[in-house]
Amino acid sequence: MLRETYPQADCELDFTTAWELLAATVLSAQCTDKRVNAVTPVMFTRYPGVGDVAAAERTELEEIIRPTGFFRAKAQSLQGMATVICEQFDGEVPDRLEDLVTLPGVGRKTANVVLGYAYGIPGITVDTHVGRLARRLGWTDQTDPVAIEHDLMGLFARKDWTVVSQDLIWHGRRCCHARKPACGACPVARWCPAFGEGPTDPVKAAALLTSEGRA
Repeated sequence: MLRETYPQADCELDFTTAWELLAATVLSAQCTDKRVNAVTPVMFTRYPGVGDVAAAERTELEEIIRPTGFFRAKAQSLQGMATVICEQFDGEVPDRLEDLVTLPGVGRKTANVVLGYAYGIPGITVDTHVGRLARRLGWTDQTDPVAIEHDLMGLFARKDWTVVSQDLIWHGRRCCHARKPACGACPVARWCPAFGEGPTDPVKAAALLTSEGRA
């Protein structure tokens, strides 16, 4: 049903290479994809490749990515992972989860985003939206992202993992909000054990819907 509701659902970060997606995903922490998409063209024009980021002057890099928030920590992660990619992976973003998670600032969530969208390798991306919706839908009772990931992996065919994650993210951003879900306008309300956590009146619920993704 979510696939029918969001047939256009896809990664909302703009990218052309695995490195660009990896960098954009790091920048997206606690930031809207829209803002990241406004910053990354500037960053990639100034620093076209992985090696350019690794060799960048830190304060200049920080100033470019400042609008995404937590810019000092993000700059440190960007340069750290760029350096490791250059030194250990011949300048190419690895396509194995066990290698990706060795990069500074890269966890399983970020790794699965890169695998799913840059390399077409299915993975469950457990961000705050996926975790929240999986619990509300009764698919897991876990709070640890890795435990949630494994629960969902057991419920869905491997080929669908990336799509399932993306549909949940889109639904979480647009309808099933953390504080006040739009229960009365939810396309999967009839199957949701948490129905009623938000307004059930269709009119009141519809007012809560958003058309644009949020962090």
